[in-house]
Amino acid sequence: MAKYLVIVESPAKAKTIKKFLGKGYKVEASMGHVRDLPKSQMGVDIENRFEPKYITIRGKGPVLSKIRKMARDADKVFLATDPDREGEAISWHLTHILDIDDHSPCRIEFNEITRDAIKKAIKTPRPINEKLVNAQQARRIVDRLVGYKISPLLWKKVRKGLSAGRVQSVSLRLICDREDEIENFVPEEYWTITAHLRRKGENKTFEAELHSFKGKKISIKTKQQVEDIIARIKGRPFTVSRINKGTKTRSPSPPYTTSSLQQDAYNKLGFSAKRTMITAQQLYEGIDIKGEGSVGLVTYIRTDSTRVSDEAMKQVRDLIEEKWGEGYLPEKPRIYKGKKGAQDAHEAIRPTSANRHPDNIKGSLKPDQYKLYRLIWQRFVASQMTNARYDTLTVNIENGDYTFRASGSKLVYKGFLEVFKDDKDDKKERDIPLLNEGEVLNVKKLADKQHFTQPPARYTEASLIKTLEEEGIGRPSTYAPIISTIIQRGYVEREKKSLKPTYLGGVVNGVMKEYFKDIVDIDFTAEMEKKLDEIEDEGIDWKKVVEEFYQPLEHMVQFAEGEMAKIAIEEKETDVVCEKCGRNMVVKHGRYGKFLACPGFPECRNTKPYLEKTGANCPRCGGDIVIRKTRKKRSFFGCINYPECEFVTWDKPIGEKCPECGNNLAERNNRGRREIVCLNEECGYTRKR
Repeated sequence: MAKYLVIVESPAKAKTIKKFLGKGYKVEASMGHVRDLPKSQMGVDIENRFEPKYITIRGKGPVLSKIRKMARDADKVFLATDPDREGEAISWHLTHILDIDDHSPCRIEFNEITRDAIKKAIKTPRPINEKLVNAQQARRIVDRLVGYKISPLLWKKVRKGLSAGRVQSVSLRLICDREDEIENFVPEEYWTITAHLRRKGENKTFEAELHSFKGKKISIKTKQQVEDIIARIKGRPFTVSRINKGTKTRSPSPPYTTSSLQQDAYNKLGFSAKRTMITAQQLYEGIDIKGEGSVGLVTYIRTDSTRVSDEAMKQVRDLIEEKWGEGYLPEKPRIYKGKKGAQDAHEAIRPTSANRHPDNIKGSLKPDQYKLYRLIWQRFVASQMTNARYDTLTVNIENGDYTFRASGSKLVYKGFLEVFKDDKDDKKERDIPLLNEGEVLNVKKLADKQHFTQPPARYTEASLIKTLEEEGIGRPSTYAPIISTIIQRGYVEREKKSLKPTYLGGVVNGVMKEYFKDIVDIDFTAEMEKKLDEIEDEGIDWKKVVEEFYQPLEHMVQFAEGEMAKIAIEEKETDVVCEKCGRNMVVKHGRYGKFLACPGFPECRNTKPYLEKTGANCPRCGGDIVIRKTRKKRSFFGCINYPECEFVTWDKPIGEKCPECGNNLAERNNRGRREIVCLNEECGYTRKR
C-alpha cells in the first residue's frame, strides 16, 4: 500500500483531516512556522539585495526530526498549510527542510476542512506559488527593517525596551490623532423643541419635533431663541398639513469577512479581536461533534471576500425554501460585491454545511464556539433571504410659519430578520396615530431641550478594525495581532470598551510623526499594501519593492540619529513608599503592563505590582479596594491588605454609599440582570440597576 504524508500546521487540523483520508495516509503537524529570521540579529543581508537569512526556529528540532523521518518513509509528501500567503510560506520553508522540489506538485489547498474538500485537494496538487511566497517574504523583511532600524533609536533616545512596527505604528497614530481631536474639541450648544400632541377627544399623545421655519431647516443655538419661538407658537393651532405614507426595505448584509466578523463579534458578543480569531480558528480546524466525529464547522477564517461557492449557495437556498418557504427566497441568488482591492482567492466565512444548525450541535461546543458559530450561521443564511419591509409615515404639522415633523416606521414583513437581527431591530418603533390632512391637534405641552455637539468617540477594537480596512492598512490576518501588540507594548490601554493612548504611547507616536512621517503616513502604508498585492498578483520583483522602501527609511534613521534629542519620560509618583530605601515609588510600564518601581534604580531595585484603587474601602478592614487580575486577565476586586485580609469580590464598586449601613455599593451581574448590592455581606441591601 502506498504511503502518503500530509503536513499541516496544527494537531487539531491534523486530527480532522486524518478522519477523511484512508489508511495509506499519515497526517502530521508542523506546529506552525518552522523557519524564520533570527531574533538576535536583523537576518537580512542589505548589501546582497535584502537576501533573508532563515534559521530553524528554536524548539522545533524534535518536531522536524519526526517529520523528516516520516517524509523519508513516504512515497509522496503533501503540504496542506493554510490557503494564504503565510500558509504558502510555511509550505515553502518545509520544501527546503525536507529537500522537496518546490516546482513539483506537492502543495494541496482547500477552503474548508470537509471530506469532499480534502478528497478534491488530494487529487489536484500543485507546485508552490512563488508569488505568494515572495509577497510574504517582502512583508516580513520590510517589517524587520522597520523594527531593527527604528527600535534601537527609541532605546537610545527615549527608553530601553521600546519598539516600532510598520503597521502597528500607523494604528497607534490613528488612536493618538483621535485622542487629540477629542481633547481639542469645542462643543457647540443647540436646542430642540418637541410638541406633545394628541387628537381631539383622545388621551394618547405622540411627539413631533420642530423641523423648519418658512420651509427652511431651522437651527436653534440659544435659550433666548427657544423662548422667542415658543412665545410665537403658544396659543396657535397645530394643523396637519401633509401626510406621506410609504414603504422601505432593508437588505441583508453579506456573509462575513474577517473584518466584519471581528467587528460584529465585538459589538454583539463582546469578544476581542484576538478572542474571535482564536475561537474561529477552532471552528475552522475541527470540533468533535457527537455522531460525526471531528469536523471543520466553518470555511477559512482569514478572508476579505464575500464570494460563496455554487454548492454552498444551492444548499442554503434549499434550506431556506424548506424551513421558511418560497416567500423568504429571492428569485435569484444574492451576489455581493467585494470591497475594492479585496483578494478573492477565498470564499466568505460561512458554515461548511448550512444544514448544521447551531442549536443541534450546541452540546458539542464550548460557549464561545457556540456563540461565534451561531453568529456565522445566522449571517450566512440571512444573506440569501428576502428583504425586510417596513411601512413608513411622515407627518408635517404646521403652526404658523413653523413646521413640526413626526416620522415613524413599522415592520410589516420580517424577511431575513427571521434569522438575523441586529441592534436596530430592538429599538422601539414610533407609533403615530392615523391622521387626516387639515386636522387640528391639541397640544399637551411644548418641551425644549439643550444639547451640545459631541466629540468623536474613541476607537473601539471594532471601529479601529473598520478604519484599518477602509484605509487599506494591514490585511485580514493582521488586524488582531496589531491591536494585541500595541496594548502589550503599553502604548494603548483599554478604558471600558475604548482604546486610549497611554502617556508612553503619545511619546512614541510623537517621535514617529516627527522623524519617521512616511512610516506612520496612512497613504504611504496603504500604498505598500498595494505593492505587496502586486507581488502576489503580478509577480513584480519583491526585492525592488523592499529596496524602494528601504532607501528613504535609511535617510530618516540617519537624520533622526543626528537631530533627535534625548527624551525624558515623566514617571508618575505614587504615595506608596519603598520599604527598602524610603523613596516614593513611581509607575512604570513594562512588557506585561504597569508596575511600581523605586526611582532609586540601580541602587535600589525594589518593584511591586501596580494596584489601581477603586475609591472604595474594604468592608472587613477598611483598606483600599483595588483592581486585581486573574491569570486569564479577568478583573476582580480585592483588599489591598491581602494576604492579611482576604476580602475579594467580582462586584464592581460604583462610588456610592449604602443607604442602610454606609458601606460601599457595587454593581453585580446576576445572570444577565444588573443590580446594585452592598459590599458588606451582613447588610443584604440590593436594588435594580
